[in-house]
Amino acid sequence: MIDKQQVIGIAEKWLETKDGYYLVDVDVTPDNRIVVEIDQAEGVWIDDCVDLSRFIESSLDRDVEDYELEVGSAGIGQPFKVLQQYVSHIGHDVEVLPKSGSKLKGILVSADEKGFVLKTEQKQQVEGSKRPKKVEVEIPFGYDEVKYVKYVISLK
Repeated sequence: MIDKQQVIGIAEKWLETKDGYYLVDVDVTPDNRIVVEIDQAEGVWIDDCVDLSRFIESSLDRDVEDYELEVGSAGIGQPFKVLQQYVSHIGHDVEVLPKSGSKLKGILVSADEKGFVLKTEQKQQVEGSKRPKKVEVEIPFGYDEVKYVKYVISLK
């Protein structure tokens, strides 16, 4: 079986030459199906996926071990997997599914190694008002507190 760490090392070597690109995920199955996901703030170009695929192929020997290789971008609407995806989407609409509640939609305000902050609207009782009103709130989350966070496609 092809070693996942070897593929990560090869991909990271290629990424060093590409400004703004980062590695999202590498998966190697027992039957040597290799899936590499990359991303960047402005989106991933097909030419770069082809270039990375060729770079990986030039570093692996099919005569020693056969494999299937797929290189692509982290899909739109797919959950974030690495910190850089959070950072790239600051200021954008996201959907968050906390482990302890229901889905929230809002704007990703900040993100770092410890967690992220979501700005959203919630109904709250406002002093002097008979009915709850929508109020903008910022909610901090640790990464271990959510099932997923993903980019929301807006067609406005």
